[in-house]
Amino acid sequence: MNLVVYLAAGALVLSSALLARRPRTAPWNPLTLSTCAAIALGALVFVCSAPLTLATVNELTGIPNFGAPLTYGMLSAYSCSLLVLLIHWRGGPRERLRRAVLRCVAAYGALIVAIVVLFALADAHTERLRDLDTYYANTPGMREMILLYLFGHTAAILVMCALCVKWGREVTGLLRTGLRLILVGSLLDVTGFQLTKYTAVVARWTGHDLDFLSTDLAPPAASLAALLCSAGFALPRLLPAVLTQWHGLGDYRRLGPLWSRLRFASIAPKPPSSWWQLPHERLHWREVSIHDALLALAPYFDDRVREKAREAALRAGRGAHEARVAAEAAMVADAARRAAAGEEPPQAPSGNRLYATEVSGPSGLVELARALETVHAAEPWVKVR
Repeated sequence: MNLVVYLAAGALVLSSALLARRPRTAPWNPLTLSTCAAIALGALVFVCSAPLTLATVNELTGIPNFGAPLTYGMLSAYSCSLLVLLIHWRGGPRERLRRAVLRCVAAYGALIVAIVVLFALADAHTERLRDLDTYYANTPGMREMILLYLFGHTAAILVMCALCVKWGREVTGLLRTGLRLILVGSLLDVTGFQLTKYTAVVARWTGHDLDFLSTDLAPPAASLAALLCSAGFALPRLLPAVLTQWHGLGDYRRLGPLWSRLRFASIAPKPPSSWWQLPHERLHWREVSIHDALLALAPYFDDRVREKAREAALRAGRGAHEARVAAEAAMVADAARRAAAGEEPPQAPSGNRLYATEVSGPSGLVELARALETVHAAEPWVKVR
């Protein structure tokens, strides 16, 4: 069980860290902050609920079962954070959001205080690391504490289910997918964690023993439910960024041959040598360096090379745009060859502006790189004097 909950906590911490990554100068977004807080609190709940953690906390404090109110308080804070996250996700006037958040925090803050007070008043001197809910199901104070934390968590999850169903009809795309994941996770939490806990506790009240529901079924169901909910919260915010980095990595690689051919001419500052630099940041540095190299080679651009290459491309059946890019690639290849050989630039340099410098983003440079791969310096229409 320790391994299961620690792995779940690790996965939640990783997703929270990914969401929290942002430029140093960027301000905290309330939605991002509440999402990270909810996922991080979910991870803390799993860490606190592990039997190994409970035993350690009990030993350090010298109070048997002190880990119970700690875990239940964390779970209540997690339930509150889910509602706060939903409030920010829905959006609205800032003052209304602030009032709603304060009401949630006040309600669950009072719930946490009640959990601690009830534990302090209860007689719970026998340490129970896995079956505390059922072992103390009939103990005054502990019984009410157990019901309070379950009721608080149930209220938050049911509200979340209702809102997911309602909002799922109003949104599309990744947001709808995220809401569906949250709904599936919430339903699993209700059936796999809460229902099994309630059933095991009520069974104790009636003199029956269904403790396995609480000790064996509830923890893995809660872990899976929390992971699904966290994935639902994170997916609409992480996936677009992941796709951006993936496309950036592809463009970075496609610009490799062009950069290797022109890098000798670039005098742009070298990019930071940070191994953790993201693909999109690497792509930006490569774009800047290539544009700098093209600027340095501009005096060597020869319109005669470009016109001959364009005519050859049109005769080969290429379209106007493709012929233009191919002609400019030939001109760039010729300019790079002349500059690398130390030759003098042509007396009448080209006044043509490259297509790759007209469009924003890396798409123009990628087209130039592809066209340049087919250009060979030995072709007669390149060696023009």
